[in-house]
Amino acid sequence: MWVNPEEVLLANALWVTERANPYFILQRRKGHGGDGGGLLVGTLDVVLDSSARVAPYRILYQAPDSLVYWTIACGCSRKEITEHWEWLEQNLLQTLSIFENENDINTFVRGKIQGIIAEYNKINGIKEDDDTEKFKEAIVKFHKLFGMPEEEKLVNYYSCSYWKGKVPRQGWVYLSINHLCFYSFLMGREAKLVIRWVDITQLEKNATLLFPDMIKVSTRSSEHFFSVFLNISETFKLMEQLANIAMRQLLDNEGFEQDRSLPKLKKKSPKKVSALKRDLDARAKSERYRALFRLPKDEKLDGHTDCTLWTPFNKMHILGQMFVSTNYICFTSKEENLCSLIIPLREVTIVEKADSSSVLPSPLSISTKNRMTFLFANLKDRDFLVQRISDFLQQTTSKIYLDKNISGSYISSDDEVFTRSSSLISASPHKSLSSESEGERQFNLNDNGIPTATQALMTMYRRRSPEEFNPKLAKEFLKEQAWKIHFAEYGQGVCMYRTEKTRDLVLKGIPESMRGDLWLLFSGAINEMATHPGYYEDLVEKSMGKYNLATEEIERDLHRSLPEHPAFQNEMGIAALRRVLTAYAFRNPNIGYCQAMNIVTSVLLLYAKEEEAFWLLVALCERMLPDYYNTRVVGALVDQGVFEELARDYIPQLYDCMQDLGVISTISLSWFLTLFLSVMPFESAVVVVDCFFCEGIKVIFQLALAVLDANVDKLLNCKDDGEAMTVLGRYLDSITNKDSTLPPIPHLHSLLSDDVEPYPEVDIFRLIRSSYEKFGSIRADLIEQMRFKQRLKVIQTLEDTTKRNVVRTIVTETSFTIDELEELYALFKAEHLTSCYWGGNSNATERHDPSLPYLEQYRIDFEQFKGMFALLFPWACGTHSDILAARLFRLLDENGDLLINFREFVSGLSAACHGDLTEKLKLLYKMHTKVCLVSLCELHLSFHVKMLLLKVRNKSNNLRFLHGLFPPSLGNLLAIGKKSSQENRNYLRMWSQENKSKAKTTKDLPKLNQGQFIELCKTMYNMFSEDPNEQDLYHATAAVTSLLLEIGEVGKLFSVQPPNDTDSSNNCSKAIQSELFQKKEHQQYPLEQHKAFRGSLMASEEEAACTDSALGMQMEDIKLEDSSPRDNGACSSMLISDDDTKDDSSMSSYSVLSAGSHDEEKLHCEDIGEDTVLVRSNHTPALRRSTSIDRDWAITFEQFLASLLTEPALVRYFDKPVSMMARITNAKNIRMRGKPITSASDYEISTMSG
Repeated sequence: MWVNPEEVLLANALWVTERANPYFILQRRKGHGGDGGGLLVGTLDVVLDSSARVAPYRILYQAPDSLVYWTIACGCSRKEITEHWEWLEQNLLQTLSIFENENDINTFVRGKIQGIIAEYNKINGIKEDDDTEKFKEAIVKFHKLFGMPEEEKLVNYYSCSYWKGKVPRQGWVYLSINHLCFYSFLMGREAKLVIRWVDITQLEKNATLLFPDMIKVSTRSSEHFFSVFLNISETFKLMEQLANIAMRQLLDNEGFEQDRSLPKLKKKSPKKVSALKRDLDARAKSERYRALFRLPKDEKLDGHTDCTLWTPFNKMHILGQMFVSTNYICFTSKEENLCSLIIPLREVTIVEKADSSSVLPSPLSISTKNRMTFLFANLKDRDFLVQRISDFLQQTTSKIYLDKNISGSYISSDDEVFTRSSSLISASPHKSLSSESEGERQFNLNDNGIPTATQALMTMYRRRSPEEFNPKLAKEFLKEQAWKIHFAEYGQGVCMYRTEKTRDLVLKGIPESMRGDLWLLFSGAINEMATHPGYYEDLVEKSMGKYNLATEEIERDLHRSLPEHPAFQNEMGIAALRRVLTAYAFRNPNIGYCQAMNIVTSVLLLYAKEEEAFWLLVALCERMLPDYYNTRVVGALVDQGVFEELARDYIPQLYDCMQDLGVISTISLSWFLTLFLSVMPFESAVVVVDCFFCEGIKVIFQLALAVLDANVDKLLNCKDDGEAMTVLGRYLDSITNKDSTLPPIPHLHSLLSDDVEPYPEVDIFRLIRSSYEKFGSIRADLIEQMRFKQRLKVIQTLEDTTKRNVVRTIVTETSFTIDELEELYALFKAEHLTSCYWGGNSNATERHDPSLPYLEQYRIDFEQFKGMFALLFPWACGTHSDILAARLFRLLDENGDLLINFREFVSGLSAACHGDLTEKLKLLYKMHTKVCLVSLCELHLSFHVKMLLLKVRNKSNNLRFLHGLFPPSLGNLLAIGKKSSQENRNYLRMWSQENKSKAKTTKDLPKLNQGQFIELCKTMYNMFSEDPNEQDLYHATAAVTSLLLEIGEVGKLFSVQPPNDTDSSNNCSKAIQSELFQKKEHQQYPLEQHKAFRGSLMASEEEAACTDSALGMQMEDIKLEDSSPRDNGACSSMLISDDDTKDDSSMSSYSVLSAGSHDEEKLHCEDIGEDTVLVRSNHTPALRRSTSIDRDWAITFEQFLASLLTEPALVRYFDKPVSMMARITNAKNIRMRGKPITSASDYEISTMSG
């Protein structure tokens, strides 16, 4: 291929010149072509990352009297490079002789080559990308070395050593989206390794005395060690990120989508940085940015820069970093917790450059709607930064106007984007902090009449006794005053300065009247609510009156949510809780509803309005407690593992005891899922929630460690887990909040406790302070690192558990061993996952339904089944495999949704591989009955019809055209364009059951008619491809076929038929029998003739299987003639081979049979190809078309089985054992490497001689 001209320093080093002229040189790499030196050169190519191993030919350009060479073309083969060379000689050589100046020649040649490349890209639709030439070479190498498809995207590659035993092998590790690959070629020995990220169970960076930089990669079956990285930190971070993407794929079943909106690559960027690597780096930075400032999950970081911020509260310039994203400007100080700032662009009114001075260089002033001004300075590229902020501001302004037009009443004035009455996070500073008056409405009716609570439930059900005024209310008043003073000094609302003093106020307790507002502020939920006006009301409206599994679970748990609180002892609180939980279940179907969400949401409703509670729940489930509330509570299990690690590090004296008792796994789930709300008295637990919204998950870990640390001595003396749980339960029950102004609410634990003496009271604020003093060194970034390690472990453990449960369920239903079933399940699931990231003919979300039992969750469509059929089923052979796969797929697809699950797949494979002779023949027989005789084109077209209807479903003319285009059997598929996937599944199930009921007969298996029997014969002939006993099997099949035809004729004598129909059908069947299937005695046919017959059958098998009506038409085209009574013999014919007719141009593509009535010779089935045409003789009239297929002829399965048992060759063929593990191993190798390999394990490195 032509390449952009690149300078070469040593033109002849390790290269051999084959052709040359005054301007160009064609060279071949030494060692390529067998001229010696290949071992050394090949090793150097791998170690030095040379492209010569992939492209061993190249063309150099050299101007006369110059020592500089330029590479202008390279090639993988001599043919490719020769074509380029000849083009140069014919088109450029004479032109170059005209130029006199060397610089002109150089400019002309380089421009010509670049023009060729640009024209080629334009013609072939190749879009320019940001990948450098060096990286494009690496992509070609990666795909060629490991047999990966083009869809597999390479992210980056690094030089390293792989340790196999005690021997290091120097090579390159290639990191793609779905695989970790290693390649080495040293002195003639080639080594390859391929590991899928979804198979990795542990990934860690080890430091030993001999190898300070080593990465250990563990799978279920092996461990791999890599060392001598030049940049191990970058490599390990990228590995972590790719493994995280793989784990997310296992959880959510979604493939990786590249971000195409990244800025262009700068000229000074490193040569090996790919667009994908930049994408992943940008994602990682955006994730850290969102976590640091609690921003919405779709916010993307644009850039960051060092600067200083003037803080008016202490009159200082604080050194830190400014972050700019699409909708926010944020700041954090270099010194942790000193100061942070979040400025939503929706609040910004003015951005201006102030005058520079020696004291304040490059200042930037930003003003907001609540009359606050922020002064940044020491900005390195101020002009560019101002331009970026202005661009984002313009986009934000257009969004605001659009929201105003849509929502109308949600925005109160032109200069305020979002306001809240009686809210301390309002954009306007003059809003009061007083609560709403008693006369205001407690519910708001939107335009659609959907009621939503406009007050926090606590304001409606606050019961204060007159005698309760005492020091508690006075202390509460002092807290409120402290917060008001703080707001006056540090600002109020989203744009307030957040300092260490803010955190100290939270640790002392948030006042009851401010709790909901500050929760919204610290969690970041206020930002999502402000940018989505009307969203919650729309969700409530859409979800009202709809029922599914989530709503059923919600209804069950509504009355279990804080039942001791008066707010949830009547329908008003219950209804609000129902609306919030149901709205969230419809917003996020992947989570839906999980137990413990009801407890957390009920507390949110006590302190926040209904819509605010909804957005707080969104922040909890999707950002602050990721994956906590999905169906398998993965996030909680991950944090349970993190908690165990922290306990081992911080309280080692207790860790071993707790592990032996198994207490940590028991307590952590209940503590973390409900944020201690279910195990602590309510008035104490809400203080924990205050700290959690302010500081995040580290507070929960610190508090849990503090609880264990406070009970070390008692826990060490416990003899079992029950005793330990009692100790911890009594301690948590004793935690009190003496500052609370709420009436005491009895706690469930205390109600169920025995008469043992009460535990000494523990003050919640003292416990929280103790947790910060002892365990405050726990950092958020440390928790994230530990979460990654535990996430790999948890998800792979869950996958293993699922696999074991599936195997345990199905092992009694099949003949496979447990090991075989486990491997089959892994292969079945891998096929599903592969389709997610390499594409498939159906949407992955349609094929994975988490609501189903594990055995039925993963499903594959026909295209995926076809591939697995060819690899695993013993009857797969040649082009006939697709036809047979279609028949078996339809037979296994019991509900008719064009998808099969693992149980259905294994049932078919078990019968074909490990079933006895009767089971195998029954499966083969059922595949050809009318019930499962689905058209192959229907399976292929189902996907394409769906795609087509997406474009035309609104055009009735096109829809009518499609109905006319496809056969009636596809009518059900045409509805797919208009219905949801679930409705389609239900419709297809009903359609399938209806068809099944029609096909039922008095016996379990229906009879085969003549057309189906002929298809069965064709299948049997095609099954024997490449079998050592192919000829014997063909003769045995012919004998069985002849016998069954006779049996079918005899069977007609016992059925009551109209006389005319009986005669005609008898004549037809006798003609088929005598002309096609009567066997000559002592006559042998060469194997080539059988193969010709088999090939002709396969050539038209797809056409024959297209529809049932097409089968009938095909048989009617064969004119069969009855020439004599039964006892006088059958009609005679003469076979004219292709050799006899090859000179006749009009008959060159057919084998011709002349059907006459004078010859006694009979034909055999194997002598007739599918493309054979029977032509009648001049002296014999043709048969009527109605006699082409005998409609009354039929055989039963018992007759088919008995006839086949008379032929030992067929019995041996169907009885021979099948090595399932060998087929599975081969299938895994092909799927993993794109080609069969000889390695004993997929995950072990394979070595081959060079």
